[in-house]
Amino acid sequence: MSQLSGMTGFGRTEGGGGGWSWVVEARSVNGRSLEVRFRGPPGFDSLERATRDAAQARFQRGQVSVTVTARRLEAEAPLRINHELARTLLDAGEPWIREGRVLRPTLDGLLSLRGVIEAEPAETDPEALAEINALLVAAMTEALDALKAARLEEGGQLSGVLFQLLDEVEALVARAGRLAGDQTEAIRGRFQRRLSELAGEGSDVAERAFLEAAALAVKADVREELDRLGGHLASARSLLSDGGAAGRRLDFLTQEFMREANTLCSKAAIADLTRTGLDLKAAIDQFREQVQNVE
Repeated sequence: MSQLSGMTGFGRTEGGGGGWSWVVEARSVNGRSLEVRFRGPPGFDSLERATRDAAQARFQRGQVSVTVTARRLEAEAPLRINHELARTLLDAGEPWIREGRVLRPTLDGLLSLRGVIEAEPAETDPEALAEINALLVAAMTEALDALKAARLEEGGQLSGVLFQLLDEVEALVARAGRLAGDQTEAIRGRFQRRLSELAGEGSDVAERAFLEAAALAVKADVREELDRLGGHLASARSLLSDGGAAGRRLDFLTQEFMREANTLCSKAAIADLTRTGLDLKAAIDQFREQVQNVE
């Protein structure tokens, strides 16, 4: 038996190694199916495929977004002089130097200008890149695990709410069952009054009375709807107890709940049963809204 999972959550991890530092964030929101979005640093294209595979192994529904930010530590990166920029700056200032408006720059002054000294481009050695890539994959996996834990925590909270709503639905179904007997008596009295009205209208009274009685009897009988609602309650509790990715099945089951509640309301012949049917539809709708958050 697995735990019920929600679809919203957040996971984050940060670390460093191999002359790099990184931050990985994973978040998710509700979605009818699984959609994975990835943003990562240039030069690590394989991370996207690894992220999608890892997300598909953990989730079945929801919009999952993973962002990997990686930065090479300057202290670890070799430095170089940007000779092209330095020449450009010297050439730009040469007219002023000739005119005596400024002094010729010293080496330390030139090197202190922004961009003249810069870090070497990111490591291109295949083995070094593979090592950093493996570290980033591990960090991404850790962030997704944290996201999964957050979604399971949400699922635990949802489970309590959904069971409570099912208890409310069950209580309303039981009330409707008790009122069904009152409805039968009310329809019997209505039929007897109608029979008296028909008594003086001719020889076809018995046939007309029989047809109206049959129609009223069908309208009064809500036992099938109540039985099916009881079966749906048992199925819903079973799905919640089994956990896992039950959201889609619960959503379908909720539609069946509402179908029976609508039929119950259409058959209601007394005010109390109508009110109970409307309360039942409201409780089912609340259940449906919460189900939308279940994976």
